[in-house]
This record gives sequence, structure tokens and C-alpha cells, in this order.
Amino acid sequence: MLSLNYPPHRKTAMRKPPTINDVAVAAGVSRQTVSNVINSPGIVRPATITRVQAVIADLGYRPHASARRLRTRRASTIAVRIDRGSEWLSGTLLDRFLYELTYRADKQGLRVMLYTADDPDDEVRVISDLLDGSDVDAFVLTSTFRGDPRPAWLIDQGASFVTFGRPWDMPADNSLMWVDVDGRRGTQAATKYLLASGARRVGFLGWPAGSGTGDDRRDGWRQAMLAGGAPEPLLDVASTEDLREGHQAARALLGRGAEAIVATSDTLALAAMMATDGRIPVVGFDNGPMAASMKFSSVDQCLDLVTDHVLSLLDRDAAGDGPTNYIVEPQLVIRDGRSEP
Repeated sequence: MLSLNYPPHRKTAMRKPPTINDVAVAAGVSRQTVSNVINSPGIVRPATITRVQAVIADLGYRPHASARRLRTRRASTIAVRIDRGSEWLSGTLLDRFLYELTYRADKQGLRVMLYTADDPDDEVRVISDLLDGSDVDAFVLTSTFRGDPRPAWLIDQGASFVTFGRPWDMPADNSLMWVDVDGRRGTQAATKYLLASGARRVGFLGWPAGSGTGDDRRDGWRQAMLAGGAPEPLLDVASTEDLREGHQAARALLGRGAEAIVATSDTLALAAMMATDGRIPVVGFDNGPMAASMKFSSVDQCLDLVTDHVLSLLDRDAAGDGPTNYIVEPQLVIRDGRSEP
């Protein structure tokens, strides 16, 4: 018979897992500050975040998500819509936003639930079903627009939510929590850069009027052009997010004497690059993988800051105090070797 000789059993002291108190003492901060670093890093100074995170890593501290759910009787689940995506291009802005949101929520012991909807009215129906089933604690709405029915409906239901994109035609009161990127400042920076580079007639390739976000970006270009003493008439054409349509619109700008183009998205910037064969500089908006691979300048929306602010607002909703909205300043990324003015 095969005999297995195991070593004699010895009692060993079980190492007690570190607590939030241990982290606070080692980092020289309060328990609340540790909690904020974990749950709402957007409201904590970067140096403090770095110090606390180093202690967390050193001690091996891990927030007990299941215990927190038992204490709060909440599932700690955030729901957000996922779109089918463009038939032309992959790696869209919202794809990257969903990744950042899921990654950062997981670090806080939160779960992200994805759902689909055909249109805003269908999304209201889906959200209603999720609320009825008590499956979700809060929602993150994306792609806000003028006449958007979703925020008002969620307010009526008393649901917790944050929008990525400001509610364009609703009063900015304390019942609305949102995070947006300052598109106007983004296109202003892009236009000023092109003007400083020597272009006088900088054209704008934007979306059709009426889309809050697109109008905001157009206003930034227009203000920069007028401030720079640009000759009238200003060169402004509109296109949907369709490469063929964008290509035709960009050719119209070129035919009217455009010496450079600011586009309201990376998709339209790519269309302009194709239409102009790289003969004039083009700046896009979003700074996605396409801008990096095609090596054109673009305005980065700083999605890491956006998602940090979204999560801090959801935490603020539970606490009942703090700011109700954030506007993130985008960063112009130059890819032709020159620096932003």
C-alpha cells in the first residue's frame, strides 16, 4: 500500500488582513481620505492619492465589496448603454469611455452592467425594466442632446444617474449631475494652433446644426477665427459621421480656399485627410486610435478624468453633498512635431 508521509501539523498564526484604519495610520491621513481615494479620487489631491495608493499596495489592503453591499443593502451596480458602433470605424470614443468606466469602477468594488437600446425612448423602457427589477443602483447616460427625454424621466422616477455630456436644454439645478468635456475650448485651441502655424483660412468641418455638442465645438472655432482677425466669410460646412459625405464636404472646403481644417470628430478629420491628400493640416477631435495611426493632431477628451468625475458624482449622490457637475478641459495633441501655442 502506498504510504503518504505528511509533515506533522503545526499551528501557525493567521495574519490578520489589513483594515482601512491600518491604511489611514500608515499614510498619515483620515479614514475618510482613504475612502475618498478608493471611491472618489477626483476630489483628492494627486500627491495624497499617490501616497495612499502606495500604502494600500504595500499592505495588500482590499476593500470588502460584499460586506459593503450587506451594510448598504445595495448591489453596487451601475448600468450604461452600449451602442452598436460605427459601420465605418472601430475604437470609438464611447468604447473607450466604457472601458475606462468599467476599469475604474472595478477598482472601487463596483460593477458595470451593459444594456442595449434602439433609441432614447427604447432606452427609457429598458431603464424602467431595470428599476422594476431592482437590478441597478445608478445609471450613466451618454450621448446627450437637445430634447433628450431621459434625464427628466429619471428625475421623475427618483433614480440616481449621471450624464456624460451636459443636459443641453434643462436647467442646471442641483437635481442634475453631469460631466462634460469643454468642446469649445478644444476647438479654440486647435484653431489657434493652426492660425499660429501660418494658416489664415481655417475651415470647420462640423456636424449639422442643432446637436449641442457639435454647436459648442463650432462656436469655439468661430470665436478663435474672429479673435484672430480671419477674413470673412468664414469657411464652415456640415456633414454627418459618414466618410463619403465628410469627404465631399472637405473637398468643398478645399475648393473655397481652406488652408487648414478643424474637424468636429476624428472620423471627419480622416475624411478631410483623404479629401486633401495631406496637402493641408487637419486637426480632429477625440484623439482615438485612428488619429494616432494616421498621425494627425487631435483634441483629447481626457476620459480618465471624465470617468473619475462620473464615479465621484455617483458617490456624491449617496453622500448628499459636494459639486453636481464637472467640465473637463481637453488637451490638444500635436503630431507634426510642433508644440501647442
